[in-house]
Amino acid sequence: MEILQSGMGELFQAPDVNAFREWNRKKPKGLVDKRMTAAEAVGRFIHDGDCIGTELYGTVRCPVSLVSEVVRQGKKDLRVAGQGVYELDLLLGASLVRTLDITYIGLEVYGVSNCLRREVESGRVKCTEWSNAGIAWRFKAAAMGVPFIPVRSMLGTDTLKYSAAKVIECPFTGNPMCLLPALILDVGLIHVHRADIYGNAQIDGISGFAAEMARASKTLILSTEEIVPTETIRQRPDRTIIPYYLVDAVVEAPFGSHPGEMCYVYRRDEPQIKEWVEASQTPETTRAYLDKYIYQVRDHVEYLERVGRQRLNALRYQ
Repeated sequence: MEILQSGMGELFQAPDVNAFREWNRKKPKGLVDKRMTAAEAVGRFIHDGDCIGTELYGTVRCPVSLVSEVVRQGKKDLRVAGQGVYELDLLLGASLVRTLDITYIGLEVYGVSNCLRREVESGRVKCTEWSNAGIAWRFKAAAMGVPFIPVRSMLGTDTLKYSAAKVIECPFTGNPMCLLPALILDVGLIHVHRADIYGNAQIDGISGFAAEMARASKTLILSTEEIVPTETIRQRPDRTIIPYYLVDAVVEAPFGSHPGEMCYVYRRDEPQIKEWVEASQTPETTRAYLDKYIYQVRDHVEYLERVGRQRLNALRYQ
């Protein structure tokens, strides 16, 4: 197989799929109660230097309550992957990131992330670029148990140039194909609509790349808008995107995506997003924002009280 081109980006997490398969063979498969607080889950499963990932894109169903706990506990030197905006910006603002498999981190209509710019330009964070499809397909390769996946994505672009992908000549057609290396996470963080105590999890609306990332994670921490009886899950088995045996912790977190949105449940909190955009312009104001919403509150419940129940209820879909 002839390699026609190699991206100049660094491969931060080598795709050792055999070791990953062995990890999964040894992972307990019993139906056990996995309910924990965010503090317990993050403290137990996330360590300095881990490769972690978040799902979904932008401010949609982002695992803010879990990431806030990561920031609160000061887990550092993290290798981070995902398509998020607000929650990944919090990690960057707290200077906890060492490397970033980046697709896009910006504040959408508000422009490029101030925290990303500061962390990268200072040299504190190294980036390797991927397309949105590319990062999801890297998780898919890991879920499939293969070291890479051939795609057409990124061909002929500078994204490929700054990635760690390779272009080969297809042995069947002779056409160029992009090979994306599998991305195996130490810990995945996903927020869902509902889950039972065992970790069977359902998502309404867009499911993103939750199925792929859940299966690409050695350890999976779920936050959920509500914990429901298993019988409720069984009434709609088609909505169960993540089965229990992939999950290590279940954290109940109503408004767990706030100030992001949750399909059919609540809208994005635009004033608070704008508050973060303005606060993130300098290190001092960034710290003040983190103090207000993360460091000076004990947990997600206190965070919700600080935001205000009346304001949160106004975001709900009626």
